[in-house]
Amino acid sequence: MARELFDQSLEARALLTQANDILGFSLTDIMFSGSEEDLRRTDVTQPAIFVHSVAQFVARPELRPVMTAGHSLGEFSALVAAGVLRFEDALLLVARRAQAMQAACEEQPGAMAAILGLDDATVERICQAITTAGDVVVAANYNCPGQLVISGSTEGVTKACEALKAAGAKRALPLPVGGAFHSPLMQSAAAALAEAIEKTTFGEARCPVYQNADAQPHSSAAEIKANLLRQLTAPVRWTQSVQHMAADGATEFVECGPGKVLQGLVKKIVPAATIG
Repeated sequence: MARELFDQSLEARALLTQANDILGFSLTDIMFSGSEEDLRRTDVTQPAIFVHSVAQFVARPELRPVMTAGHSLGEFSALVAAGVLRFEDALLLVARRAQAMQAACEEQPGAMAAILGLDDATVERICQAITTAGDVVVAANYNCPGQLVISGSTEGVTKACEALKAAGAKRALPLPVGGAFHSPLMQSAAAALAEAIEKTTFGEARCPVYQNADAQPHSSAAEIKANLLRQLTAPVRWTQSVQHMAADGATEFVECGPGKVLQGLVKKIVPAATIG
């Protein structure tokens, strides 16, 4: 993970080395040669993905974004790319976020599932009915048309999957996660992260950042902080974010990170988009 970046880009190498110093352990050793079990550790996974994403961005100095967005954790690297957060501050927030989310999972275990082939309104309606009846389940990730992730209590997600399949969903796939991310069950994590966010300096954005919580462009430090905090308990509105970016003039999208999942989602949301 990120080994090629380390070997080929001086900028990426400097950033990866800096990450080790900030965290107080060798993240790069785990990224380059750690086991899958090591990479799944809470204190490793989120920092590793974040660092890889920013390293890929700095390794391409020709990139001059006119707007940015990130999916869930990716919002932190989007904020670095937009000049809102310094790399070191963002990394410390990501590490704190990971710890807070793990603690919330242990406090209130939950589940998530991907729902394929059903419209958003139907998913929302069924989740609301189950929540009203006493179990927590909400729409958590609007990934692209026909692909929505739900999140909540284990019982709530199980009931929702059954009801959504009965309503016509092509598939309802439980996800291998340990908690109900982007749901009300992350409230304790949001409270823990709030203190760290308040102590961190946020600058004005060099370009608009389309944030997960409302899918709208933001440049104000105060608005960005508030939305970043909401992100833990609110849905990731990725579909709407990409739609709004395209409506505001975006024609080329560049993904910086360890995979290419977002490229596929963008093409499903805006088929005419160019992937750089």
